Amino acid sequence: MSQGNTDVTAEVSALKECETPAAQAACSVLEVLGRVSGKWSIGILLVTTQGPARFTELERQVKGISRRMLTLTLRNLERDGLLTRTVYPTVPPKVEYTATPMARELYDSLVGLSGWAERHVEAIDRARQDYDLTAAAAS
Repeated sequence: MSQGNTDVTAEVSALKECETPAAQAACSVLEVLGRVSGKWSIGILLVTTQGPARFTELERQVKGISRRMLTLTLRNLERDGLLTRTVYPTVPPKVEYTATPMARELYDSLVGLSGWAERHVEAIDRARQDYDLTAAAAS
């Protein structure tokens, strides 16, 4: 198989796993979570929930993102209904991206998840240390 087609087998396998109605629902949820949980998606959503943002503004505020990855992520978020892309008929064209109401709802959930993580980070660290000590003693 050529290097350009390495994901074909994985895509076919994923489709087979989503054949039943229950599996389809789970696959849809996992796909959406995978899409919105990426660091680039979260960064873009954080900026656009504060108000409309232009491409260059997003490029500046989302640290480390390449132009290509920004373009791809914006397209995916727009396709998923999380961003609205508005083109103004000016020279040069002005394009703004705005979070949709659905994205704002997601933002509220992300803030809640962040709060949960901050409240429990020490307990998670302790649990990891305890687990690692137990695992090391067992081996």
